[in-house]
Amino acid sequence: MQTIFITGANRGIGLELAKQYASDHWHVIATCRNPLTADRLKAVKGDVVIYQLDVSDINAIDLLVDKLKSQPIDVLFNNAGININKGISIGDIDYDAWARTMETNVFAPIRLAWKFKKNVLSSARKVMAFTSSLMGSIQLNRGGNVVYRSSKTALNMAANCLARELTCQGLIVAILHPGHVKTDMGGKDAPVTVIDSVRGMRNIIANLTPEDNFCFMNYDAKRYPW
Repeated sequence: MQTIFITGANRGIGLELAKQYASDHWHVIATCRNPLTADRLKAVKGDVVIYQLDVSDINAIDLLVDKLKSQPIDVLFNNAGININKGISIGDIDYDAWARTMETNVFAPIRLAWKFKKNVLSSARKVMAFTSSLMGSIQLNRGGNVVYRSSKTALNMAANCLARELTCQGLIVAILHPGHVKTDMGGKDAPVTVIDSVRGMRNIIANLTPEDNFCFMNYDAKRYPW
C-alpha cells in the first residue's frame, strides 16, 4: 500500500486530496491544526490517520517525525498555506503579516520536507509535491498582492533547490499550480472545481519522471515559466 502525507488536510485542496487518495486505497496521513473541529476530514472513508500539526511549529514537526520514523512516505504533499494582506500596495504592507506569510508558505513546507526526507527517500515513489501558485511566476507577474506572490516565488526557488540537492538520491519534486480553485481561499466564483484540480495534480504525480524535477506545472500539466 502506498502512503501520502498531506498538510492542511481539513479543507479545500488538502481535504480533496485525502478523499481521492483514500478512495484509491492509499494510506493517508492527514494533518491539520485542529483535528477536533475537522469534521469533514474525519468523515473521509478509507485508511486515513489524522494528526494534529501546525506546520509553523518546529517542535510539533519533530514530534511527528519521531512518531512516523519507520513509515515510508511515497508522496509528501505540502499543501498548507495562507493568503493575507491581499490587494495592498507595497507602501501599505503589514510587515508582520508578510513575515507570517513567509513562515507559513515558505519556511514551514521546506523545513517539513527536509525533516521527512528520510521517510520519502525510503519509499518506492520518492515524491515531494508543493502547492504553489501562478502568482509566484516572475515572468508572468502582473503586479499586486506582493505578500502572497513573493511567498510563492520564494517557495518555488527553495523547492527547486531542494530537488537539485536530493535528486541524486532519487527524489522527484513537483511544484504545482492547482489553478484558480473554488475553495475558501480561491472564492466561490473561481473557475476550477477542487475535484478537477486535485484529479489533475494526482495525474501529474502518478506520471512524474526525473525529467519533471525542475518544472513548474499547472494542474493540467501545462508548464509555466519561473
